[in-house]
Amino acid sequence: MKTAPARMSDDNAQDIKVFDRDRIRHNRRRAAAHFFDHSFLFDWTSKQISERLQDIKREFPLALQIGTRGPGVRLQNLITMDICGGTTNQNPTLIADEEFLPFAGESLDLVTSTLNLHSVNDLPGALLQIRKALKPDGLFLAAMFGGETLHELRQVMTQAEMNIKGGASPRVSPFADKQQMGALLQRAGFNLPVIDSDIITVTYDNIFKLFHDLRFMGEGNTILARDKTPPGKALFLEAARLYQEQFAEKDGRLVASFEVIFLLGWSPHESQQKPLRPGSAKHSLAEALDTQEQKTGDLASS
Repeated sequence: MKTAPARMSDDNAQDIKVFDRDRIRHNRRRAAAHFFDHSFLFDWTSKQISERLQDIKREFPLALQIGTRGPGVRLQNLITMDICGGTTNQNPTLIADEEFLPFAGESLDLVTSTLNLHSVNDLPGALLQIRKALKPDGLFLAAMFGGETLHELRQVMTQAEMNIKGGASPRVSPFADKQQMGALLQRAGFNLPVIDSDIITVTYDNIFKLFHDLRFMGEGNTILARDKTPPGKALFLEAARLYQEQFAEKDGRLVASFEVIFLLGWSPHESQQKPLRPGSAKHSLAEALDTQEQKTGDLASS
Protein backbone atom coordinates (compact mmCIF):
# COMPACT_ATOMS: atom_id res chain seq x y z
CA MET A 1 0.00 0.00 0.00
CA LYS A 2 1.20 3.54 -0.71
CA THR A 3 1.81 5.72 2.30
CA ALA A 4 2.27 9.44 2.66
CA PRO A 5 3.46 11.75 5.40
CA ALA A 6 0.70 12.99 7.67
CA ARG A 7 -0.73 16.43 7.08
CA MET A 8 -1.90 18.54 9.95
CA SER A 9 -4.83 20.92 9.82
CA ASP A 10 -4.40 24.41 8.44
CA ASP A 11 -4.97 26.17 11.76
CA ASN A 12 -3.31 26.03 15.16
CA ALA A 13 -5.56 23.31 16.61
CA GLN A 14 -2.63 20.90 16.70
CA ASP A 15 -0.91 23.18 19.23
CA ILE A 16 -3.70 22.70 21.77
CA LYS A 17 -2.92 19.74 23.98
CA VAL A 18 -5.73 18.53 26.22
CA PHE A 19 -4.90 14.83 26.52
CA ASP A 20 -1.75 13.03 27.63
CA ARG A 21 -1.25 10.61 24.74
CA ASP A 22 1.44 8.64 26.60
CA ARG A 23 -0.99 8.14 29.46
CA ILE A 24 -3.63 6.94 26.98
CA ARG A 25 -1.22 4.26 25.74
CA HIS A 26 -0.41 3.26 29.31
CA ASN A 27 -4.08 3.00 30.32
CA ARG A 28 -5.06 0.89 27.31
CA ARG A 29 -2.13 -1.50 27.66
CA ARG A 30 -2.87 -1.92 31.37
CA ALA A 31 -6.54 -2.66 30.60
CA ALA A 32 -5.93 -5.05 27.69
CA ALA A 33 -5.78 -8.31 29.67
CA HIS A 34 -9.21 -7.75 31.25
CA PHE A 35 -10.81 -5.52 28.63
CA PHE A 36 -13.36 -8.02 27.34
CA ASP A 37 -14.83 -8.40 30.83
CA HIS A 38 -15.70 -4.69 30.72
CA SER A 39 -16.27 -4.03 27.01
CA PHE A 40 -20.09 -3.82 26.96
CA LEU A 41 -20.14 -0.25 25.61
CA PHE A 42 -17.68 -1.10 22.84
CA ASP A 43 -19.56 -4.29 21.95
CA TRP A 44 -22.90 -2.46 21.73
CA THR A 45 -21.41 0.39 19.71
CA SER A 46 -19.61 -1.95 17.29
CA LYS A 47 -22.90 -3.75 16.67
CA GLN A 48 -24.63 -0.46 15.93
CA ILE A 49 -21.93 0.57 13.45
CA SER A 50 -22.05 -2.83 11.72
CA GLU A 51 -25.83 -2.62 11.35
CA ARG A 52 -25.62 0.89 9.91
CA LEU A 53 -22.95 -0.26 7.49
CA GLN A 54 -25.15 -3.15 6.34
CA ASP A 55 -27.89 -0.64 5.46
CA ILE A 56 -25.52 1.02 2.98
CA LYS A 57 -25.60 -1.05 -0.18
CA ARG A 58 -22.01 -0.51 -1.19
CA GLU A 59 -18.81 -2.47 -1.59
CA PHE A 60 -15.73 -1.27 0.28
CA PRO A 61 -12.64 -2.84 -1.34
CA LEU A 62 -10.25 -1.34 1.24
CA ALA A 63 -11.29 -0.21 4.72
CA LEU A 64 -9.52 1.19 7.77
CA GLN A 65 -10.66 0.63 11.34
CA ILE A 66 -9.18 3.16 13.77
CA GLY A 67 -8.85 1.55 17.20
CA THR A 68 -8.91 -2.11 18.16
CA ARG A 69 -11.19 -2.02 21.19
CA GLY A 70 -14.43 -3.82 20.42
CA PRO A 71 -15.14 -6.39 17.68
CA GLY A 72 -15.32 -3.77 14.91
CA VAL A 73 -16.67 -4.31 11.40
CA ARG A 74 -16.20 -7.48 9.36
CA LEU A 75 -14.83 -6.80 5.92
CA GLN A 76 -12.54 -8.86 3.73
CA ASN A 77 -9.88 -6.17 3.21
CA LEU A 78 -9.70 -4.42 6.56
CA ILE A 79 -6.71 -2.63 8.03
CA THR A 80 -6.78 -2.07 11.80
CA MET A 81 -4.81 0.76 13.36
CA ASP A 82 -4.19 1.65 16.98
CA ILE A 83 -1.71 3.76 18.95
CA CYS A 84 -0.98 0.72 21.12
CA GLY A 85 -1.01 -1.97 18.44
CA GLY A 86 -3.46 -4.87 18.67
CA THR A 87 -3.92 -4.79 22.43
CA THR A 88 -7.44 -6.25 22.50
CA ASN A 89 -7.71 -8.44 19.41
CA GLN A 90 -5.71 -11.04 17.51
CA ASN A 91 -5.71 -9.29 14.14
CA PRO A 92 -2.48 -7.81 12.72
CA THR A 93 -2.59 -4.13 13.59
CA LEU A 94 -0.70 -1.10 12.33
CA ILE A 95 0.75 0.94 15.19
CA ALA A 96 -0.01 4.56 14.33
CA ASP A 97 -1.46 7.70 15.88
CA GLU A 98 -4.89 9.03 14.90
CA GLU A 99 -3.33 12.49 14.71
CA PHE A 100 -0.78 11.36 12.07
CA LEU A 101 -2.52 8.99 9.65
CA PRO A 102 0.07 7.17 7.49
CA PHE A 103 -2.11 6.77 4.41
CA ALA A 104 -1.87 8.29 0.95
CA GLY A 105 -4.59 10.61 -0.25
CA GLU A 106 -7.66 8.97 -1.82
CA SER A 107 -6.47 5.47 -0.91
CA LEU A 108 -9.33 4.17 1.28
CA ASP A 109 -12.97 3.33 0.57
CA LEU A 110 -14.13 3.31 4.20
CA VAL A 111 -12.85 4.57 7.54
CA THR A 112 -14.58 3.48 10.73
CA SER A 113 -13.88 3.88 14.44
CA THR A 114 -15.51 2.71 17.66
CA LEU A 115 -15.24 4.98 20.73
CA ASN A 116 -11.67 5.96 19.93
CA LEU A 117 -11.61 9.57 18.71
CA HIS A 118 -12.78 11.33 21.90
CA SER A 119 -9.21 11.53 23.25
CA VAL A 120 -7.58 13.02 20.14
CA ASN A 121 -6.00 16.43 20.74
CA ASP A 122 -6.37 17.77 17.20
CA LEU A 123 -9.77 16.35 16.32
CA PRO A 124 -10.38 18.82 13.44
CA GLY A 125 -7.01 17.83 11.97
CA ALA A 126 -7.70 14.11 12.42
CA LEU A 127 -11.06 14.40 10.65
CA LEU A 128 -9.44 16.35 7.81
CA GLN A 129 -6.80 13.64 7.40
CA ILE A 130 -9.49 10.95 7.35
CA ARG A 131 -11.42 12.80 4.66
CA LYS A 132 -8.30 13.29 2.54
CA ALA A 133 -7.38 9.60 2.88
CA LEU A 134 -10.79 8.56 1.50
CA LYS A 135 -11.39 8.07 -2.18
CA PRO A 136 -14.07 10.31 -3.73
CA ASP A 137 -17.45 9.07 -2.46
CA GLY A 138 -15.69 7.17 0.32
CA LEU A 139 -17.48 6.74 3.65
CA PHE A 140 -16.55 7.76 7.19
CA LEU A 141 -18.65 5.97 9.82
CA ALA A 142 -17.69 6.25 13.46
CA ALA A 143 -18.89 6.59 17.03
CA MET A 144 -17.43 8.52 19.94
CA PHE A 145 -18.38 9.45 23.49
CA GLY A 146 -20.51 12.61 23.64
CA GLY A 147 -21.05 15.49 26.02
CA GLU A 148 -23.54 13.79 28.36
CA THR A 149 -21.06 11.00 29.13
CA LEU A 150 -20.43 10.63 32.87
CA HIS A 151 -21.99 13.99 33.69
CA GLU A 152 -22.97 12.59 37.09
CA LEU A 153 -19.39 11.58 37.92
CA ARG A 154 -18.03 14.90 36.68
CA GLN A 155 -20.42 16.78 38.95
CA VAL A 156 -19.74 14.83 42.14
CA MET A 157 -15.95 14.69 41.64
CA THR A 158 -15.80 18.47 41.20
CA GLN A 159 -18.04 19.06 44.19
CA ALA A 160 -16.13 16.58 46.35
CA GLU A 161 -12.79 18.18 45.57
CA MET A 162 -14.17 21.62 46.30
CA ASN A 163 -15.44 20.35 49.66
CA ILE A 164 -12.17 18.61 50.57
CA LYS A 165 -9.50 20.85 49.01
CA GLY A 166 -11.24 24.13 48.21
CA GLY A 167 -10.43 23.75 44.50
CA ALA A 168 -10.90 21.28 41.68
CA SER A 169 -8.64 19.48 39.19
CA PRO A 170 -10.14 18.06 35.96
CA ARG A 171 -10.79 14.37 36.60
CA VAL A 172 -13.31 13.48 33.85
CA SER A 173 -12.47 14.07 30.19
CA PRO A 174 -14.30 16.79 28.24
CA PHE A 175 -16.50 15.49 25.42
CA ALA A 176 -17.84 17.17 22.29
CA ASP A 177 -21.59 17.40 21.66
CA LYS A 178 -23.61 16.63 18.53
CA GLN A 179 -23.71 20.21 17.30
CA GLN A 180 -19.94 20.56 17.60
CA MET A 181 -19.32 17.27 15.80
CA GLY A 182 -21.66 18.24 12.96
CA ALA A 183 -19.73 21.49 12.51
CA LEU A 184 -16.38 19.65 12.60
CA LEU A 185 -17.48 17.17 9.92
CA GLN A 186 -18.51 20.02 7.65
CA ARG A 187 -15.31 21.91 8.42
CA ALA A 188 -13.29 18.83 7.43
CA GLY A 189 -15.03 18.80 4.06
CA PHE A 190 -17.42 15.85 4.45
CA ASN A 191 -20.58 15.89 2.38
CA LEU A 192 -24.06 14.76 3.50
CA PRO A 193 -23.13 14.55 7.21
CA VAL A 194 -25.48 12.71 9.55
CA ILE A 195 -25.13 13.03 13.34
CA ASP A 196 -27.23 11.27 15.96
CA SER A 197 -26.73 9.88 19.43
CA ASP A 198 -27.98 7.45 22.05
CA ILE A 199 -27.62 7.71 25.80
CA ILE A 200 -26.91 4.43 27.56
CA THR A 201 -27.74 4.33 31.27
CA VAL A 202 -25.78 1.89 33.42
CA THR A 203 -26.35 1.30 37.14
CA TYR A 204 -23.78 0.33 39.75
CA ASP A 205 -23.80 -0.83 43.35
CA ASN A 206 -21.35 1.94 44.23
CA ILE A 207 -19.00 4.47 42.69
CA PHE A 208 -15.99 2.18 43.08
CA LYS A 209 -17.47 -0.38 40.68
CA LEU A 210 -17.88 2.41 38.14
CA PHE A 211 -14.20 3.32 38.62
CA HIS A 212 -13.32 -0.35 38.14
CA ASP A 213 -15.20 -0.50 34.82
CA LEU A 214 -13.57 2.69 33.56
CA ARG A 215 -10.09 1.45 34.50
CA PHE A 216 -10.45 -1.79 32.55
CA MET A 217 -12.06 -0.06 29.58
CA GLY A 218 -8.81 1.87 29.40
CA GLU A 219 -10.70 5.09 30.15
CA GLY A 220 -8.83 6.44 33.17
CA ASN A 221 -8.04 10.15 33.53
CA THR A 222 -5.71 11.29 30.71
CA ILE A 223 -6.13 15.06 30.93
CA LEU A 224 -2.76 16.81 30.80
CA ALA A 225 -3.84 19.41 33.38
CA ARG A 226 -4.89 16.76 35.91
CA ASP A 227 -3.48 16.86 39.44
CA LYS A 228 -0.85 14.10 39.42
CA THR A 229 -0.51 13.89 43.20
CA PRO A 230 -2.38 11.02 44.94
CA PRO A 231 -5.89 12.37 45.65
CA GLY A 232 -6.30 10.55 48.96
CA LYS A 233 -9.04 8.30 50.27
CA ALA A 234 -11.12 11.17 51.65
CA LEU A 235 -11.83 12.58 48.19
CA PHE A 236 -13.31 9.33 46.88
CA LEU A 237 -15.34 8.73 50.02
CA GLU A 238 -16.81 12.22 49.69
CA ALA A 239 -17.55 11.63 46.00
CA ALA A 240 -19.22 8.33 46.89
CA ARG A 241 -21.41 10.08 49.45
CA LEU A 242 -22.43 12.82 46.99
CA TYR A 243 -23.13 10.33 44.22
CA GLN A 244 -25.40 8.33 46.53
CA GLU A 245 -27.26 11.50 47.55
CA GLN A 246 -27.72 12.94 44.08
CA PHE A 247 -27.86 10.06 41.57
CA ALA A 248 -29.15 6.97 43.34
CA GLU A 249 -32.30 5.21 42.16
CA LYS A 250 -34.97 4.01 44.57
CA ASP A 251 -33.19 0.68 45.01
CA GLY A 252 -29.96 2.48 45.92
CA ARG A 253 -28.08 1.72 42.70
CA LEU A 254 -26.14 4.59 41.14
CA VAL A 255 -26.88 5.86 37.64
CA ALA A 256 -24.06 6.52 35.15
CA SER A 257 -24.79 7.96 31.70
CA PHE A 258 -22.79 7.32 28.53
CA GLU A 259 -23.69 9.27 25.38
CA VAL A 260 -22.56 7.70 22.11
CA ILE A 261 -22.51 10.05 19.11
CA PHE A 262 -22.63 8.41 15.68
CA LEU A 263 -20.92 10.22 12.80
CA LEU A 264 -21.46 9.62 9.09
CA GLY A 265 -19.99 11.62 6.24
CA TRP A 266 -18.97 11.13 2.61
CA SER A 267 -15.89 12.27 0.79
CA PRO A 268 -17.07 14.68 -1.93
CA HIS A 269 -17.96 13.29 -5.36
CA GLU A 270 -19.80 14.83 -8.30
CA SER A 271 -22.48 12.11 -8.21
CA GLN A 272 -23.70 13.10 -4.74
CA GLN A 273 -26.93 15.03 -4.34
CA LYS A 274 -26.50 18.75 -3.72
CA PRO A 275 -28.72 21.23 -1.85
CA LEU A 276 -30.88 23.50 -4.00
CA ARG A 277 -29.69 27.05 -4.58
CA PRO A 278 -31.61 29.69 -2.57
CA GLY A 279 -34.65 30.82 -4.56
CA SER A 280 -34.62 27.85 -6.93
CA ALA A 281 -37.57 26.00 -5.39
CA LYS A 282 -40.45 25.45 -7.83
CA HIS A 283 -43.16 25.46 -5.14
CA SER A 284 -43.52 27.70 -2.11
CA LEU A 285 -44.18 26.62 1.46
CA ALA A 286 -47.53 28.41 1.28
CA GLU A 287 -48.59 26.19 -1.61
CA ALA A 288 -47.57 23.07 0.30
CA LEU A 289 -49.65 24.19 3.30
CA ASP A 290 -52.58 25.28 1.08
CA THR A 291 -52.56 28.80 2.49
CA GLN A 292 -51.98 32.34 1.20
CA GLU A 293 -48.46 33.73 1.20
CA GLN A 294 -48.00 37.09 2.93
CA LYS A 295 -44.93 39.25 2.82
CA THR A 296 -43.27 40.41 6.04
CA GLY A 297 -44.45 43.98 5.55
CA ASP A 298 -48.07 42.80 5.13
CA LEU A 299 -47.87 40.90 8.42
CA ALA A 300 -46.36 43.84 10.24
CA SER A 301 -49.11 46.23 9.10
CA SER A 302 -52.06 43.91 9.68
